Amino acid sequence: MSTQSSPILLAFSGGLDTSFCVPWLKETYGRDVITACVDTGGIDADAATDLERRARELGAIEHVLLDAKADFFDDVIRYLIAGNVLRGNAYPLCVGAERGLQAARLAALAAERGATTVAHGCTAAGNDQVRFEVALRTLKPDLEVLAPVRDNSWVREEQLEYLRDRGMPLPPQGSDYSINRGLWGITIGGRETLTSERSLPEGAWVLSAGAFTDPVPESAHTLEFHAGIPVALDGESMSPVKLIEALETLAGRYGIGRGIHLGDTVLGTKGRVAFEAPAAMTLITAHRELEKLVLSALQTRVKDTLAAAYGDLVHEGKQLDLVCRDIEAFVVSSQARVTGTVSFTLRPGQLFVDGVESPFSLLAATRGVYGEAAGEWTPSDALGYARILSLTGSLQTRAAG
Repeated sequence: MSTQSSPILLAFSGGLDTSFCVPWLKETYGRDVITACVDTGGIDADAATDLERRARELGAIEHVLLDAKADFFDDVIRYLIAGNVLRGNAYPLCVGAERGLQAARLAALAAERGATTVAHGCTAAGNDQVRFEVALRTLKPDLEVLAPVRDNSWVREEQLEYLRDRGMPLPPQGSDYSINRGLWGITIGGRETLTSERSLPEGAWVLSAGAFTDPVPESAHTLEFHAGIPVALDGESMSPVKLIEALETLAGRYGIGRGIHLGDTVLGTKGRVAFEAPAAMTLITAHRELEKLVLSALQTRVKDTLAAAYGDLVHEGKQLDLVCRDIEAFVVSSQARVTGTVSFTLRPGQLFVDGVESPFSLLAATRGVYGEAAGEWTPSDALGYARILSLTGSLQTRAAG
């Protein structure tokens, strides 16, 4: 099938940018458009129905919804948990970590539909344009990639006017905030995030609105992990996706995972975004405490270094690079003994880890009692160790005269 006759596959979210792209691509290139939404969380049945209806009203010959939530956990989230990945020590990559997976699904769908061209609605100002392009070009270097909004610098009013002039349906309007939602959390952008001084108003939060003005009573819970994978909440076994969805509802009521991240964009500028990630923050906090019980200091030191690099690669859209497979192999190996139960209490604005237990506890394995009794060594062993450990410093002092 020639490029001129093959359909254009458009990554479709239903927002203004991708809504505009459907008729513009058809009119500009004279080719059919297939819209595709790769669901990595946050799309219920009503939203899915509405997406298809609008896509077809805009002129798409076909709309495809791909359920990728389980793959998102297996291919990405499990490693973010295992690595305790928090960008800037605060942000758990709520939105953006899924772009590589979405690009892979789009590339596979393009091959199925005989499409030689894919398109996205990203602007020139954000991270996603880079993530999509890097991932798509890594997967299929010969695939033509179009970015109409970015490449033509279309602004919001121009896109709205284009749709109105053609009698096309407009996406929902009126909100002062841009909201992106996925399995791993929500990001919120608005006028307050364009500068560094202020937080969002209480009503702008999606999952945690009222968590502090109308607080709920504290509650106690447990999380169980097997080889680093969350497998049960409060004693009930669940798939990882269902567990994350349940935690989002549970911890969101307490304002857990609410924050504003100020950091570096892929393009090298500073950016600021509000986020709500109750499930991500609960899982990462609980997992990190369990790791402290079962991993050695050397394992933790090396893993933390690699996990930080992994987080950067995912943020930059490079998670399809083979170096990520190398890091993932190490991370999976490190999780072999990360099995056990974490007990925690939720209070408004606070996640408190009450305790951890594991059959692989290094604390239980020692014969000594911290601060009380030496069970693995003698007092003279301790004195000799202190003397040897101080040797480098002693020699430096002596050499200084």
